[in-house]
Amino acid sequence: MAESRLHKLSARGQSVWIDYLSRDLLETGELKRMMKEDAVVGVTSNPTIFQKAISQGNAYDGQLKELLEEDLEPKEIFLRLAVRDVENALDLLAPVHEGNAEDGYVSIEVDPNLAYDTKATFDEAIRFHEWIDRPNLYVKIPGTKPGVQAIEDCIAVGRSINVTLLFSLEMHSESMEAYLAGLERFVAEGGDPAKVRSVASFFVSRVDTEADKRLEAIGTEEALALRGKLAIANAKLAYERYQKAFSGPRWEALEAKGALPQRCLWASTSTKNPEYRDVLYVEELIGPHTVNTMPEETIQAFQDHGEVRGDTVLEGVDEAHRLFEQLASVGVDYDDVVLTLEKEGVHKFSDSFAELLDGVRAKHEAVAA
Repeated sequence: MAESRLHKLSARGQSVWIDYLSRDLLETGELKRMMKEDAVVGVTSNPTIFQKAISQGNAYDGQLKELLEEDLEPKEIFLRLAVRDVENALDLLAPVHEGNAEDGYVSIEVDPNLAYDTKATFDEAIRFHEWIDRPNLYVKIPGTKPGVQAIEDCIAVGRSINVTLLFSLEMHSESMEAYLAGLERFVAEGGDPAKVRSVASFFVSRVDTEADKRLEAIGTEEALALRGKLAIANAKLAYERYQKAFSGPRWEALEAKGALPQRCLWASTSTKNPEYRDVLYVEELIGPHTVNTMPEETIQAFQDHGEVRGDTVLEGVDEAHRLFEQLASVGVDYDDVVLTLEKEGVHKFSDSFAELLDGVRAKHEAVAA
């Protein structure tokens, strides 16, 4: 079989993950096929994805019937369903993880309603790690201010974390600091940092959606010319910060003990604006030691016509810095853009989680009838 476009992407040092998980994906063998044909080496998910998976079809009805004998709240029922999918995906990806300890991961997310509660987030993350006892599990914690402290505390006890909902360069820097500080605490207690991993999920396309809306409201020729540029520039500057954070004496001391960097993971990489190239947020962010987690339509689009031109994440960094100045000059407040996106992201996931629990309740009642 000829090397696919996604295999060529992997050869540049960028891991291909998918951002969805369902029982059908596992039971039909589709995930196994994608691992072979689409270079997929990891899976992420979130409440919105699980809501769609559970609400559609009858793949979960059998397990729901098994759970009828237990008096469980909808959240606990959902977790039983989700954990089975996660465990099966983890087992399928275990050989990948054994061959490369940075890949082969599957992520499960803490309750988004806990995003601003450090202790509750930490407690749920630890519960998931104890419940799903696999070395290739990531627990997703939102990169909010309270979430960042929970991330450090989880790393400090040797638990691998996927930092999610990162939009701002500031919070990305804080997530990297949380990882470093957590590793240092773990090492000080005699822990082996080689057994702890983290990725920083930096959301991409939504940044353009919000910035473009503001630029169009301003409406000047100068403002309109800046549309479709902030998301990629933001991610390139995040990668620049990643390079700086994981170099120098502090990092080298941890690296000497076996630690690996907290990789940048590009999330939300489907193109929301139909005027933009549908693989824009893949092609422009290719680089070593990164991850791109893609929805199904982006996987298919890249396999069809994606271009691997080289390490594009390293290109145009000076222009990215200038773009921030240009946006400020036309009246777009970057800090407000990313803060708005963080709040909206948490709110959307919380709404999806509520909808998910309503769907679980309805499904549970339907199989009981």
